[in-house]
Amino acid sequence: SRPILDMSYSRHFLDFQGSSIPSSMKKLMVTKLSQNFREAVTLQQDAPVPLPGDGDLLVRNRFVGINASDINYSAGRYDASVKPPFDIGFEGVGDVVALGLSASADYTVGQAVAYVKAGSFAEYTVVPARQAVPLPSVKPEFLTLMVSGATAYLSLKELGDLSEGKKVLVTAAAGGTGQFAVQLAKKAKCHVIGTCSSDEKGGFLKSIGCDHTINYKTENVESVLRKDYPEGVDVVYESVGGKMFDLALNSLAIKGRLIVIGFIAGYQNPTGLQPIKAELLPAKLLKKSASVRGFFLNHYLSDYKMALKQLLEMYERRDLVCEVDFGDMSPEGKFTGLESVFRAVDYMYMGKNIGKIVVELPHSVNSKL
Repeated sequence: SRPILDMSYSRHFLDFQGSSIPSSMKKLMVTKLSQNFREAVTLQQDAPVPLPGDGDLLVRNRFVGINASDINYSAGRYDASVKPPFDIGFEGVGDVVALGLSASADYTVGQAVAYVKAGSFAEYTVVPARQAVPLPSVKPEFLTLMVSGATAYLSLKELGDLSEGKKVLVTAAAGGTGQFAVQLAKKAKCHVIGTCSSDEKGGFLKSIGCDHTINYKTENVESVLRKDYPEGVDVVYESVGGKMFDLALNSLAIKGRLIVIGFIAGYQNPTGLQPIKAELLPAKLLKKSASVRGFFLNHYLSDYKMALKQLLEMYERRDLVCEVDFGDMSPEGKFTGLESVFRAVDYMYMGKNIGKIVVELPHSVNSKL
């Protein structure tokens, strides 16, 4: 049966502030495959604003999240069949400004939503209603939970086997996802050790409950772990790769578990990898009955809504700190507008951020901020 297009519903294609949605917008596109984000990505000034289909929402993005894997995506590492040009950006928070007829059963114009979908680095994004997450308001803190919080929650729940008294090492602990791994491990009554690159980050980690911080710029992480945890650590939440992976592997206790959620140290290399001493891996794992497990959020989407619901409830109860870094301390100031996404990616790879890097997209229409 052919779907009937109800033109009487055209009022839904009006901006909720009363002014009509523009016909063109700014957006970022991958125009060349490269791990160098600035080389790969182009800012388009006059891309057409997409129209939502029957089951879709048109979201005016107010905040978009920066992820380490943005440069894996721009390098074409996730799907070799996709050729440029293609959209980029994984997550956004904004207002519904238009919607299709079926989508109107659950959503209304003006509603705040978050989503995880390629194409968020744009002023407007079409989001299938079934993939959207309704929010009480448009707040950047909600964005921290979409990918970073959910990754920590699901990986530790599914692979971490956390229980009281376990020793948990979180690498890049003050980053977008590390902050959640620290807090969730503490909620499971574990002893948490976090690595970071500055005393300021160490102070932040202590404020969210981290028991032991190690500044890898001024301390030898391996020596500290060997001295303070001679029996090893039970779980590692690892996102750095390279030498940090080797070090974490060597620090595992008997039956220890190392969860790989990324390897940011290698992403800017042409291959996306940094060498590890993998030839010794079988012997090391066997000697300790230890395991290394990979975690990629896309493989756990059946549990995603449940995880997000739990995280949102924890945040609403003020039981979870969702640290947002807008780049206020960066040389050129706050990350505002799509133009600043390039700076925000650089800032992440310089290891400057505390918490999740978020870019604000201001709009000429009163944005109610």
